[in-house]
Amino acid sequence: MADRRHPCFIMLLFILHLLTGCHDEPLKINYEMGIFPDSVIALEGLNTQFDDYNMDIEAAWINSSLPLVFSSNRHSSGGEFDLTQGKIWYEFGQTTGTFGISGEMTTDPFLDRLISAFNTTGNEFGPFRFFNGHNGLEYMSAATETATAGLDIVYTKYVPVFSTLPAIPDPTPASVFNSGADDAYLCLGTTLDTAYFCSDRSGTFDIFMIFRPAADGIDEWFSSLPVTASAADSINSTYDEKCPFVRGTHMVFASDMPGGSGGFDLYYSVFRGGKWSSPVNMGPGINTAANEYRPVLGIDLRYENRFLIFSSDRSGGRGGYDLYFTGVDLPAK
Repeated sequence: MADRRHPCFIMLLFILHLLTGCHDEPLKINYEMGIFPDSVIALEGLNTQFDDYNMDIEAAWINSSLPLVFSSNRHSSGGEFDLTQGKIWYEFGQTTGTFGISGEMTTDPFLDRLISAFNTTGNEFGPFRFFNGHNGLEYMSAATETATAGLDIVYTKYVPVFSTLPAIPDPTPASVFNSGADDAYLCLGTTLDTAYFCSDRSGTFDIFMIFRPAADGIDEWFSSLPVTASAADSINSTYDEKCPFVRGTHMVFASDMPGGSGGFDLYYSVFRGGKWSSPVNMGPGINTAANEYRPVLGIDLRYENRFLIFSSDRSGGRGGYDLYFTGVDLPAK
């Protein structure tokens, strides 16, 4: 019997066959979670021929885009360091496993207002932001250069950004951490009850800890009289330990202790048994014969591992210190 189907119907079947025959199987997700690559990637859109380092991140905003605040002497052509802002974007292909990242300088009005409150005619280093759930305010600290006492830690607090830009009070000294020496790179533990910073009050730079009294809020604690800080003895050496950053049970920091790749290297320590473990060098995949500085650990819950952003004056960069990004797997114990 002759096929009486309409020629258009036959053509439609032919087209559908061609379209569906291109893929025997539908595309599938091969990676349920992303993976930050362990190769070190220069953040080209943020780097210049000047020094760009001392970055901070806001954990609550980690997603496919990430605002950054960091120190740079680009605005003074290599002179004093000021805080400036930028942003990175990253993406991970769940089918192919490919990872891409890019960055650029930004002019976010809120961040511009925030960093303008901190910048002076001296140097500003080590910005650190956190949210205080007890009073619903955000805080930012940094180390600023003073005429009489070198670097001091200062801070301010403000209403989180919603529909309007909040007022930013002038930063005030976080006197509990400051001494007649250089005090810088403040960070807090997860529960905001332990502060870590570095200071050369003992002759070389060491990492110190101060515990918040149970009855004190953040403001009462920060503005109280200086107290004797406890040195993180399992971490410190007779050389310089700087730039501590704590995320959960891990601390990352920079040190020029012997046994590294050269200059300042990056190290990590794990909090276990009520104390910090001996430092572990982060290895030649990250460290070079040049200087690696101010590491910051980041988390994205959609990714299997963590990421690290740090500064280095290694060869191959734009000049001076540049910002770099890499994925890391740190042991839990």
